[in-house]
Amino acid sequence: MNVWIAIGATFVSCYLVKLAGLLVPAGVLERPLVRRMAALLPVALLAALTAQQTFAEGRTLVLDAKAAGLATAALALLLRAPFLVVIATAVVVTAGLRALTG
Repeated sequence: MNVWIAIGATFVSCYLVKLAGLLVPAGVLERPLVRRMAALLPVALLAALTAQQTFAEGRTLVLDAKAAGLATAALALLLRAPFLVVIATAVVVTAGLRALTG
C-alpha cells in the first residue's frame, strides 16, 4: 500500500508543479535573469548527473573506467572532434579499460 501512496503523492506533486508553471505571468518569464537561468539550469543539472554517475558509487568516490572514458570524451571535445567521434572514443577507452582490469 505504501507504493501506491508514493505514486499518488508523485502524481499530485507533478500536477501541482505543472500548474504552477502555467500560472506564472508572462512578464516574469521575459526577465533577463529568468531567461538566463532557464538556459543554464538544464546544463548544470546534466553535468551534476554525469559527475554523480561517473564518480560515485553509493557514498564513496570511485575512479575507474567510467572516469577514464569521461576524461577521453572531454579531451576529444577540447580537440573539437565531431560528436560521434567523442562518443566512440569514450566507449572504446571505457570498454578497453574494463576488459583489461576485469
